Amino acid sequence: MNALQAEGLVKRFNGFSAVDGLSFEVQQGEIFGLLGPNGAGKTTTIRMLSCLIAPTSGTATVNGHEIINDPLAVRRSVGILTENPSLYERLTAYENMDFFARAYGITDERTRKDRIKEQLDFFGLWERRNDRAGTFSKGMKQKLAIARALVHDPPVLFMDEPTAGLDPEASKNIRELIEKLSRQEKRTILLSTHHLEDAERLCRRVMIIKKGKSVVVGSPEELQDSMAGKPSVEISMEYVSKAIIDAVKSVEGVGEAFSQGKNGRIVATVENAKSAVPMIVRNAVGAGASILSVSVKRPSLEDAYLKLVKEENEAQENAKEEKQ
Repeated sequence: MNALQAEGLVKRFNGFSAVDGLSFEVQQGEIFGLLGPNGAGKTTTIRMLSCLIAPTSGTATVNGHEIINDPLAVRRSVGILTENPSLYERLTAYENMDFFARAYGITDERTRKDRIKEQLDFFGLWERRNDRAGTFSKGMKQKLAIARALVHDPPVLFMDEPTAGLDPEASKNIRELIEKLSRQEKRTILLSTHHLEDAERLCRRVMIIKKGKSVVVGSPEELQDSMAGKPSVEISMEYVSKAIIDAVKSVEGVGEAFSQGKNGRIVATVENAKSAVPMIVRNAVGAGASILSVSVKRPSLEDAYLKLVKEENEAQENAKEEKQ
């Protein structure tokens, strides 16, 4: 079942198309990534889906509610973490949560207290509930901002650059919390980011957008395999001989194999690492290799992303030249 479905979303500002015909769906409980460089249209897409701005054309449903015909129901169904979440730094963590709980319409005091405690506990902030938000580290402020976005218990969460500006440890903590929200609480999360490490570790599927248009949709693994090149197998051994290299080359699915560096190491590109590695090891040992280690190197999502963006830029340049 889809928690979110967009159909032909377009947003123009004074003739400029910030979003140009986006269509995609996000399943319930899925972490779906919107990837693209700054200015690609990621934030504008989130603002339309959360009913902060209206689309120029196209539509979408969020948790079964249409963004055009039922914006109030959509707003009740979503939590939003903006790229620069503003907290009231003079207020305590608890006071921040209480203010926004009231703003989201949680009028019953007992319900409000229970939700605030539940969220501050979940994010490890209950012991700091009476401390002013201004005394928190960046990572703690981000946790509080996410907790605030969830205080009304929305099934769908929009997150815009959740690890921007955080140090590596804080980024890791936020990624773990996002994963926990999806796995334990079954939240549907739309994650907008240009940090490819976040998408690679968290997202079941991603959509790469450029200049407001969808370029490709798929799992990180599918994008890696289809766009960034084949995986390679590195075999370290006591020594390398031509017979060993020829034995590795003879394995079905091996594209090429060559000796690398002065130490005993062979690198082989393969179609399918899972099926090729056992045969490579067997043939190498049969040819006299004394193997020390075997590792598989896969292209990263970053490799796929950079290759795709490069190809898109080259295609656009070629189109311009043809017009001239």
